[in-house]
Formats: sequence, structure tokens, C-alpha cells
Amino acid sequence: MKLALLLLLFACRAEKSPPQPAPTPGSAPAPEPAAPVDDRAGERHRMVDQTIASRDITDPRVLGAMRKVHRHRLVPPELQPRAYEDNPLPIGFEQTISQPYVVAAMTEAAQLTAGEKVLEIGTGSGYQAAVLAELGGVEVYSIEIVEPLAQRTHKLLARMGYDKIQLRIGDGYKGWPEAAPFDAIIVTAAPEKVPQPLIDQLAVGGRLVIPVGKAGDQDLKVITRGKDGTTTESLFPVRFVPMTGEAQNKK
Repeated sequence: MKLALLLLLFACRAEKSPPQPAPTPGSAPAPEPAAPVDDRAGERHRMVDQTIASRDITDPRVLGAMRKVHRHRLVPPELQPRAYEDNPLPIGFEQTISQPYVVAAMTEAAQLTAGEKVLEIGTGSGYQAAVLAELGGVEVYSIEIVEPLAQRTHKLLARMGYDKIQLRIGDGYKGWPEAAPFDAIIVTAAPEKVPQPLIDQLAVGGRLVIPVGKAGDQDLKVITRGKDGTTTESLFPVRFVPMTGEAQNKK
């Protein structure tokens, strides 16, 4: 008798529950793609510890950004085993991905803080742009003159989740005037002379980090714009690919 009453009570409760609507075909959200397995984190941390933090790079935000960017995804497949060496590597189109220590040094020299805006001249592999994006709270713009390289890198950065970087194909010599002023400009190809348009697009107090000189005789410089002009500091000798486009007519 008690068992019958329990079954009756359960049936009544079930009848009072509103029926659940059947799912409409196609209405369910598509499952998120699985994030790629990060099986190279140990190599990245060793690279930062042994070749960057052990030298003169001390900004924790820069070191943190360098630990996050998957450099191996930004180089050709055959070079991925070498991705965490502290060396530049070829990426095609006569271009290279910059040495990690130099990327860290240029990022630290830019002295960016949250809420600031940075322009990169020479997207290349996308490595420097990705590191800047990982600083957090920094608005990143980047220009690449080599169109097929730019198209490839734009797609790759989007797949890696860096879809907030503002990207453009074109000659970076004249900068990005409609987005100026910038708190920092980082140039990843070497002109023989500093492009005046880039200095003009700096905010007061802004910093231009740029390799300058002929091949084999380049220095990494930091040019700071003040109210009454600029000051220049030389950091160390470097070896970058030459800036092409209009820069070649300004020797």
C-alpha cells in the first residue's frame, strides 16, 4: 500500500513539472575548439631564465609576456625544434624572426604601461606584436610591407587569439598618422636614417626604439620626444634586415 502511494505521489509531481522544449536543430552553440596543448612551456621558461632574465631584462611584465608567446608557432615547421634558441631564424621572404633577447630588450626600452598605444613597424613573423599584446592593456598597431608575409601572419595571429592587434599592409616609413600619437614606436627593420614621420607621431614623452645604420654597422637607439626636441640613447649593436620602401630613398 505504501509503495503504491509513493508511486502515485511521484507520478503527480512529474505531471506538475513543465515539459522541457525539444532542442531546435542548429540552435545549440558550436563547441569551442580545443586549445592547442602547450607542450613547449618548459623550453620557453628556460629560454627566459637563461638568456633574458639572467642578463639585464628586469621588467616583470616583459618577462611574463616572453613566457607566454608560443614562438614555435611563428616559425616554419622545420625550424620549430630551434624555436627557443636565443637566435633569429628565417621565416621566408628574406625576413627573420628576431632574437628573443632583442625582442625583450626593445619591449622593455619602450616602457609601456596599461592604457598606452604602441606602433610596430615591420610585423614580420608577428612575434614582437604578440609580446606587446601580452603586456596587457596596451593598444597594439603593426604594419608590414611584404604583402604575402603580412597576409600569412595576420591569419596566424588571429588563430593564436591575437585578434585585437590592429594590422595593416603597407610601407611603415610614414607610420600610421591617423592613429597617432603613439606612446611608443618599435621598428624591427633598420633604416640608415631615422624616419622623421615616426618622430612626429610620438606623443610628448614617447619613445622610438629603432635599429639604425647600414648592414653590419647598426645600433639600437631609443629616441625620446620632449617638449623642446628629442634625446637619443644608444643601447647596443644589432643586426636587422634593412628597412625597405621609402626608407631606401632616404639614404
